[in-house]
Amino acid sequence: MKLLVTGGAGFIGSAVVRLAVARGHHVINLDALTYAACLENVASVSGSDRYAFEHVDIRDRASLDRVFSQHRPDAVMHLAAESHVDRSIDGPGDFIETNITGTFNMLEAARRYWSDQGKPATFRFHHISTDEVFGSLPNDPGVKFTETTPYDPRSPYSASKASSDHLVRAWHETYGLPVVLSNCSNNYGPFHFPEKLIPVIILNALAGAKLPIYGDGSNIRDWLYVEDHADALLLVLEKGVSGRSYNIGSENECSNLDLVKTLCAILDQKKPKPSGSYADQITFVTDRPGHDARYAIDPTRIRTELGWRPSVSVQQGLEKTVQWYLDHEDWWRALQTRTGVGQRLGVKA
Repeated sequence: MKLLVTGGAGFIGSAVVRLAVARGHHVINLDALTYAACLENVASVSGSDRYAFEHVDIRDRASLDRVFSQHRPDAVMHLAAESHVDRSIDGPGDFIETNITGTFNMLEAARRYWSDQGKPATFRFHHISTDEVFGSLPNDPGVKFTETTPYDPRSPYSASKASSDHLVRAWHETYGLPVVLSNCSNNYGPFHFPEKLIPVIILNALAGAKLPIYGDGSNIRDWLYVEDHADALLLVLEKGVSGRSYNIGSENECSNLDLVKTLCAILDQKKPKPSGSYADQITFVTDRPGHDARYAIDPTRIRTELGWRPSVSVQQGLEKTVQWYLDHEDWWRALQTRTGVGQRLGVKA
């Protein structure tokens, strides 16, 4: 299968690209190479004859039409997005333009191409989204996000992703475009850009800096190892029912404070400090405006319909992630000079 992957130089997108090429798919990686993208993320497959790169912004409709016409993909995996909540608070405009207008452009380019090809039923447009579109859950383990949970976005980021989800469903209902959607929980793992919580904690710990935790650290997330997510995404693309959405999570709920303490304990084992624990560096900071209390995915649909389950527990995944950062200092050091990295963002509300 020939796949057009948008945002393939980003964190989740690059995991999809690497796995797809490894499984024998041909991949066209379309990426604007904004601040969070890094071609080193796909260096392991860049020399493959099954890989091609297009430096294109999804806001550029003419270039999208050219890419579809030139490469003639069998399917689209649309991951390109602005995704950092704190940045969306400071500058929501980029999120509206990329996540909403960019998705509109992708849908229209895909629809034109699909129509020109005779509207093949085998074509798929897979839109990858987030559980943040559902809003915030109470601290009740019996309540989780399902595919029918009403949308209730609370940040400019989640509102922009909710909008893009609605566009994708509308293009399916109105024009018949064959689409599948997926909404995932928080990802972590190798190549995670060093502005998100887990890499921030790992790298600050190694630098002897404070480990900032928003509020009292009670906010709960469901953590999904990125390589498990990539596996699930390819499965949804290949086996998911057209017009259907699938929630992807690994049922690994953890408070931010417990997560940070776990990371510190792993670092204490793998790279001990001369004295004390990395947990001594934990510092509580002013909470983010509109910080959702809890996210939790009910993955029943993808488990029962498609047979997907995660391959690692959160403890195993965190240990693999910490070891990856210890082994790849050259990668993360090169990114620490990029705009906003190492700064507290999202406090202007």
